[in-house]
Amino acid sequence: MENPVLIFGAGDLGMQALDIFRRNQVLVYGLLDDHKELHGKEYGDVSVLGDTDDSAFLNIVGEKCEAFIAIGERSVRERLVETLNDERKVMPVNAIHDSAIISAMASIGHGNLVGARVTIGAKSNIGHHCLIQTAAVVDTAVEVGDFVTIGSGAVINDRVKINSGAFIGSGAIIVAGVEIGKNARIGAGSVVVENVPAKATYFGNPAKKI
Repeated sequence: MENPVLIFGAGDLGMQALDIFRRNQVLVYGLLDDHKELHGKEYGDVSVLGDTDDSAFLNIVGEKCEAFIAIGERSVRERLVETLNDERKVMPVNAIHDSAIISAMASIGHGNLVGARVTIGAKSNIGHHCLIQTAAVVDTAVEVGDFVTIGSGAVINDRVKINSGAFIGSGAIIVAGVEIGKNARIGAGSVVVENVPAKATYFGNPAKKI
């Protein structure tokens, strides 16, 4: 990546993204966050510059600066992505940890965070603006929609389909061929052996609707 990157979000996810970009020798221009108490805070040579809607900084995103959205709350992430798409005509870049293993036969969209030791298998397709956390396994021929969160250590087996907006908790196991509906939530440590409807919450081993 030739241009520096501006990170939206200075919380834990922002620090994770900052670490990833540093490891990949990408220059970070600064961080933006709506929590006023963080403004001016420095992380090495990188500072929290202002709010996420500060036009002075939004206006630099484009030809000379890239953007990455490091905010866990999906509704906020969606709003910021829409702002960047509509006002700046740009898509956020990916933050991919250097220890992640991604098949050359996999496809990854824009604005995704892929954490340390994540594995993404052949023929898997990852959408846009997803969070795939530390040591998660996405096996072969998995379909992942947009704005999906896959928690640390989760195992997504082959031929699983995870629709947009779904949340998979840490350590969950989704068995082969299962479909997770749009905006569904899977509790941490659950073992999902059947299809999950849209907006449903499943938990347990085997996972049941709650």
